Amino acid sequence: RYTVFSLWDTYRNVSTLMTLLYPEKQLDIIRTMIDMYKESGWLPKWELYGRETLTMEGDPSIPYIVDAYMRGLRDYDIETAYEGMRKGATTPGEFNLLRPDNNDYMSKGYVPLREQYDNSVSHALEYYIADWNLSLLADALGKKEDAKLFRERAMGYKHYYCKEFGTLRPILPDGTFYSPFDPKQGENFEPSPGFHEGNAWNYTFYVPHDIKGLAKLMGGQKKFVDKLQMVFDKGYYDMANEPDIAYPYLFSYFKGEAWRTQKLVRELLGKYYHNAPNGLPGNDDTGTMSTWAIFSMMGFYPACPGDLDYVLTSPTFNKVTIRLDEKFYPKGELVIESAHKTPEDIYIKEVTAGGKKLKGYTISQDELVNAGTLRFTLENKH
Repeated sequence: RYTVFSLWDTYRNVSTLMTLLYPEKQLDIIRTMIDMYKESGWLPKWELYGRETLTMEGDPSIPYIVDAYMRGLRDYDIETAYEGMRKGATTPGEFNLLRPDNNDYMSKGYVPLREQYDNSVSHALEYYIADWNLSLLADALGKKEDAKLFRERAMGYKHYYCKEFGTLRPILPDGTFYSPFDPKQGENFEPSPGFHEGNAWNYTFYVPHDIKGLAKLMGGQKKFVDKLQMVFDKGYYDMANEPDIAYPYLFSYFKGEAWRTQKLVRELLGKYYHNAPNGLPGNDDTGTMSTWAIFSMMGFYPACPGDLDYVLTSPTFNKVTIRLDEKFYPKGELVIESAHKTPEDIYIKEVTAGGKKLKGYTISQDELVNAGTLRFTLENKH
């Protein structure tokens, strides 16, 4: 039995790392979460030593469990898990511990700002990624009508996009945008209408399940890339908190832009991670910040919970050996090799998995665990 489920943090990357490195423990963690649902009537949100704190927002058990399920870990009662997920996703807000603003969300497709600092946009964005994951699980379990419902709900983020500012923007109960609006309000954890522990720039690109759709809203690939690059150039990116930690990897979804991912990830590792007592950006958040570094240093990152593709970047080590649990991954071992001549060789020239050249800058779960050897050839230009 496990405890301390900081799920708002850990569903973003720790779940995937546990599935890869410690699948047996991950199964026990998920069984514990399902037992909590059986005992309390709700899947955990932020459980601490046997007590539900209801800290942060969203419905994070869904992406945590679904990511593991889609990656092949299935030795638990998935029907009971689904029952708990669906309960959280469909119960009216006044009776819902996980989604207290579910009435607005279910009827409007978004959560309006009803009090100045009620974090409405942050709440809705968490529901969207949860519902997208729930649609994946519903599809896998043959629940087609549910899958359609949750897939459609996951696209509701488009309500918040404001062309005037080019960001997501809080919406009032009457359907109009909140004014006066400053996309930068919320820096350094100051209160911000609609956003929790951040501002509009920290949340605008947090639609990992529909990055291409978000780019279309913004006017296409170039405008998306330029705007995302501006977030880094102007210092709006916050490495010390979770909502935007996958931002550096989003460039790689677009042809010709993956070099930005490779450059930024290497810069961020050097700036924020050190071998010292304060060698992490902010709190580790039960392993989430460390996991960002672990994946990034190995050369691949799960940019979207539930999506089986990892985004590639350049490894910082010459060689990494992962001893896989053969009960789950028959290959038994994954060796990551990085061929580079100088420290300036940070750009990917070629990647092979099991000797086969990869196309693009992603690798699937199956390709990764069956590769045997993942080899990067790096160079100093892009």
